[in-house]
Amino acid sequence: MLWLWIILAGGSFAAAFVVGYHVYLYLRYFRVVARIFQEKPLFVIPFGQPAANAEEIDLITADGLTLKGCYLKTPQPRKGVVFFGLEFGSNRWGCLPYCEFLLESGYDIFTVEMRGQGQSPAQAGYEPLQWLTDFEVEDFQTALEYVKKRPDADPRGIGLFGLSKGGSAGLWLGAHDPYIRCFVTDGAFATLSVVIPYMKQWVYIYTRLPWMVKVIPHWYYVWFARTAIHNVARDRQVRYPELETTLHRLAPRPWLMIHGGADNYIKPDMARELFDYAGQPKELWLVDKAKHNQAMQTANGEYKRRVLEFFDKNLGSAGAPSQAVAMPAPSPNGSLHGAAPKDRAPQAVKA
Repeated sequence: MLWLWIILAGGSFAAAFVVGYHVYLYLRYFRVVARIFQEKPLFVIPFGQPAANAEEIDLITADGLTLKGCYLKTPQPRKGVVFFGLEFGSNRWGCLPYCEFLLESGYDIFTVEMRGQGQSPAQAGYEPLQWLTDFEVEDFQTALEYVKKRPDADPRGIGLFGLSKGGSAGLWLGAHDPYIRCFVTDGAFATLSVVIPYMKQWVYIYTRLPWMVKVIPHWYYVWFARTAIHNVARDRQVRYPELETTLHRLAPRPWLMIHGGADNYIKPDMARELFDYAGQPKELWLVDKAKHNQAMQTANGEYKRRVLEFFDKNLGSAGAPSQAVAMPAPSPNGSLHGAAPKDRAPQAVKA
């Protein structure tokens, strides 16, 4: 009987310790984890100058915002159409430094400024940050529907070339819409796979019990991060798409993932983890010494060659588009964890 009481007492102590340590972590680090969603990154954002031959477009979203976009036609016989996803904070003319070589090589380029970015109006009560939310998904869906309905729309589909947040939005949208035939992203990232490594780092730095960090199971970090993301989303009145759960839907369409080997914001290990969620065919190119969104500046000639060869092979060829993927039905609760964007018919007004 004595041994039974000892075992029960030991089990109770262990349970109390686990619960107490959970409360300690939650109270001490929850605000630290949540803070990452409130701070803007400090990096140079490219802006371009208006192109005289551009077709300027106003797009009306389902919730009534007017987004500014532009469509540039290639002077060559057209091989295909590329939708360029802008990085956070950039204006629509920021596509030119990245896409002029594609224009000259036979590709039309289309881009749109997300709400609160460039000349697209801000939404009351919403401040866009570097994180992808359901509002940017809405904006990209509006843009994609417009491209589909243009008189000169390519019936085979389009390619996606996205930078950072614009790449993430394009991947999410493409995972649900087979009209996007292939993907090139530079510096793309997902919320959960970025938050968890930073959370582990912060806990290790600030805890008074560093030895405990190593014994915390990975599933606990995932739960803690999801809880923080959920609470921040509730406070900001947004939803954060969990890109990791949708990337398997890209296959069999090809993805070229470009990432800076010296990226201090979205570290190469984070890029590799995101890359692993997708099926084949795919290719990861880590550009040595390149920081976040600086791969083109670091490896300019090689960058253009790889991107052009990718689109020539997967978009500009005369062959049929890749096999279509099934469109999943929206989840009953409207969650962005695997739900398809809503169907809508955006209005377009030429400026």
